[in-house]
Amino acid sequence: MALLEPAPEKLRPRQTEGPAADRVPDDRASGTPGALREDLVRLLGPDKVLHTLSDLVKYASDASPYRFVPKVVVIAESVADVAAVLRYAHEQRREVVFRAAGTSLNGQAQGKDILVDVRRHWTGVEVLDGGAEARIAPGTTVGRVNITLSRYGRLMGPDPASSSACTVGGVVANNASGMTAGVTRNSYRLLSSLTLVLPSGTVVDTASPNADAMLRRTEPDLCEALLGIKADIESDAALVARIRAKYELKNTNGYRLDAFLDASTPVGILRGLMVGSQGTLGFIAETVFRTVSLDRLTHTALLFFPDLTAAAAAVPLFNGAGARAVELMDGNTLRACASVDGVPADWADLPRETAALLVEFRASDDAAHQAYRKAAAGVVEQLTLVAPVASVTNRFVEDAATIRTYWHAREAFMTAVGKARPAGSTLITEDFAVPPSRLAEAAEALSELQLRHGFDAAVAGHAAHGNLHFLLAFDAGRPDEVQRYADFMDEFCALVVDRFDGSLKAEHATGRNMTPFLEAEWGDRATSLMWRIKEAFDPAGVLAPGVVLNRDPRAHLEGLKTIPAIEEIADSCIECGFCEPVCPSRDLTTTPRQRIVLRREMMRQPAGSPVMDSLVDSYGYDAVDTCAGDSSCAIACPVGIDTGTMMKRFRHQRHSAREERNAARVAERFSLVERSVRTALGVADHLGDRALGNVTSAARKVVSTDLMPDWIPSIPSPASKRLPRTDRATANAVYYVACVNRIFGEPDGVSGPSLPEAVVRLSNRAGRPVWIPPDLVGSCCATIWHSKGYDDGNTVMANRIVERAWEWTDGGRLPLVVDASSCTLGIGHEVVPYLTPANLRKHEALTVVDSIVWAATELLPRLEVTERVDSVVLHPTCSMRHLGDVEELRAVARFVARDVHVPVYAECCGFAGDRGLLHRELTEAATAHEAEEVASGAYDAYLSANRTCEIGMQHATGRPYRSVLLALERATRTTS
Repeated sequence: MALLEPAPEKLRPRQTEGPAADRVPDDRASGTPGALREDLVRLLGPDKVLHTLSDLVKYASDASPYRFVPKVVVIAESVADVAAVLRYAHEQRREVVFRAAGTSLNGQAQGKDILVDVRRHWTGVEVLDGGAEARIAPGTTVGRVNITLSRYGRLMGPDPASSSACTVGGVVANNASGMTAGVTRNSYRLLSSLTLVLPSGTVVDTASPNADAMLRRTEPDLCEALLGIKADIESDAALVARIRAKYELKNTNGYRLDAFLDASTPVGILRGLMVGSQGTLGFIAETVFRTVSLDRLTHTALLFFPDLTAAAAAVPLFNGAGARAVELMDGNTLRACASVDGVPADWADLPRETAALLVEFRASDDAAHQAYRKAAAGVVEQLTLVAPVASVTNRFVEDAATIRTYWHAREAFMTAVGKARPAGSTLITEDFAVPPSRLAEAAEALSELQLRHGFDAAVAGHAAHGNLHFLLAFDAGRPDEVQRYADFMDEFCALVVDRFDGSLKAEHATGRNMTPFLEAEWGDRATSLMWRIKEAFDPAGVLAPGVVLNRDPRAHLEGLKTIPAIEEIADSCIECGFCEPVCPSRDLTTTPRQRIVLRREMMRQPAGSPVMDSLVDSYGYDAVDTCAGDSSCAIACPVGIDTGTMMKRFRHQRHSAREERNAARVAERFSLVERSVRTALGVADHLGDRALGNVTSAARKVVSTDLMPDWIPSIPSPASKRLPRTDRATANAVYYVACVNRIFGEPDGVSGPSLPEAVVRLSNRAGRPVWIPPDLVGSCCATIWHSKGYDDGNTVMANRIVERAWEWTDGGRLPLVVDASSCTLGIGHEVVPYLTPANLRKHEALTVVDSIVWAATELLPRLEVTERVDSVVLHPTCSMRHLGDVEELRAVARFVARDVHVPVYAECCGFAGDRGLLHRELTEAATAHEAEEVASGAYDAYLSANRTCEIGMQHATGRPYRSVLLALERATRTTS
């Protein structure tokens, strides 16, 4: 064991409540049963089988109110893997559930036996026919698909609020639609073809010319059953009429019976049935979608009404005027959204009876845009609007930032209301549809029903399509609370079916919560046909039993999860999973959601239980050590939960008092450390990478893998000791050369000036000279200590840098330009909690400017390009996303290059200062998709804005990443 290995016991939580009834039992502490593990390892190999208790618990929760701990998790890499698991399950009479993003709201991504992860290795988009179609792997998020398609002026039709996190496979499996899809732009209407794996292991490509012949040969019983069901439906005129009527509204409850009316062959029926099948009929391995026009010209308003009735009355007017989206939010929803970043705080003061419509028109050309503007104005003239708070404008706007804020508030509905729920309560999200003409009546009836059963009413939805959403919060650990919820569901379902003849599930699919009520909506005849469909596809009941069809009238009450209190910073998490796509460790160990899920399971356990011991032992590496601490999760989370900060606190918690003192001493003597590291890099230039790797590897085993860095070949030579000469008297800004740029030089083999030389030359060239203080050595932005949770060292350096910056800038008279984005974030924001009162006042007077922003705003207008390059690939850093200056990075890149490419998977590189040297596997996992995309193209330059991130990207891609400012300096040199 390493000498300084952190003690896992320091991560053991303090129990504040008794053990929960739904805790993982002690006999599960060893993880996957031995025989099952051995079978699957023999079948697939050890790397594809996750079997520790930590592995199983972290997959036990999704965005729904349910929790089921699987016996094993399989990381499938190919169709062959999926087919092998299905055949094994069939032979051994086991159950299989597929899980992609885990954003399902009704437990579709959970199972009690074999859970198959089909996200990690199932990504990619192939654009077809100039963007008219796209071939999409099922683990690709809708958001990333749309980034790719937007380059062709196209989009996917389905646009659920979870687009940034949900995967295409899940969207198809649930027939999720969203804000604008309605019943015409959803997966059922736009899916051209798909490749699927049937429960028997048979693979079917519905686009193949001989698909029907092959299906008849390999699955004759299935073909016969499908054609038999088709004949039965078509012979019943009343049933045909009923099916057609049901799908005039948004409806995802049960299997898609109109597939039998819309297709004439078994393969055609198969394609239709897979949409909305929720993983119960087969695995969707690939999709081909027809796309829709991006329609870049938008005209958007957030309109406030005195009540729901007035808002609902306006919906058909906007529909008639051609609005693409009409979204409803009631007063409680608006009040809850006041906690969402960017939303005006005075929304919290809105009267409860207030309602709002978010209305958007979209056009592809100016003529249509102007026509929509005129039509929208005509509707607004007819409305009675209210302006109860100062932030309400009640007018149509075209400003992109304002529109983003409106949509951010609407999309945050579930998380915002969830954040406001009572502590410890479980959140259930339901959706239904009624004829749009009865929208107000349905919303008011729902609110009355919620209040009568003691639930806070909160309603939002896709008003244009009569689709409403609501949330319920209750304590799943109390039988009386569960019964209160059950009583509400009985009345709610009767209300929707009997009073409105509506759809119990409009776009979230049946799921575990609605299976007992499926027959109430569809009737015995249609429901019996759905059972025949399931039996035809899956006679052994292998796939996701109980997710769509279930004869137990209380099935929706099984597996409801308790929500024990954890650390305050993350306690409001509703486990929606929006954070996962941006997490650097998502494909290595755990995601932010999983870190929280594991922590909650610890809190369910009694002190000293074997389950607790196992989870605590794993948590150090799985959750704490391999967290990049970049806090990208806080950006992705609609309510800003910062799991990165939580992990930094855990790192601090593991430190001894002696370790804290030593970290503070390092901060006090940082000038010596800085010189020593530069000297070591100089010595390293004379040694081989293999020798250095052997030395650091041995040292890591003796000291600690979380304190002693590893050696990677992309570490550059030392930077020059001498910084450029500058003049304070003529300076327009103080230039802070970050310690990473004082220590690390440019990529080996790349000629030209250093970054400090380039910044000075550019500023002089633009007539905006800068001054470099002579006493930079020994100063730092404090991020080194902040990221590791060393509070004492952080305090020392935070106060030092502010004191020096105050002196350098003449009390804040000049801006402080910082040449590394992570250091800009550190000095500008992260040091604040560690400052003394006097230094806090000094900090408030400082203007901290990132060098990229300095270049974009102060230098570009005064520079001319003399040598533009053809193409560059850009890596925006996570710090830039926090700072909000990614657009400035793009602007500088566009100034120097004709074509600027930002990879679809450009997220945090996971290098995180020096964490990529401590855990190189983190950077390699975080950048795998981005590196693959970069390697597939050829570019003239590889650019970013942070030296350590550039080192990490060079390690990941083998390409020489450097600062975009170096490219700017070269592009604007005067020709002799």
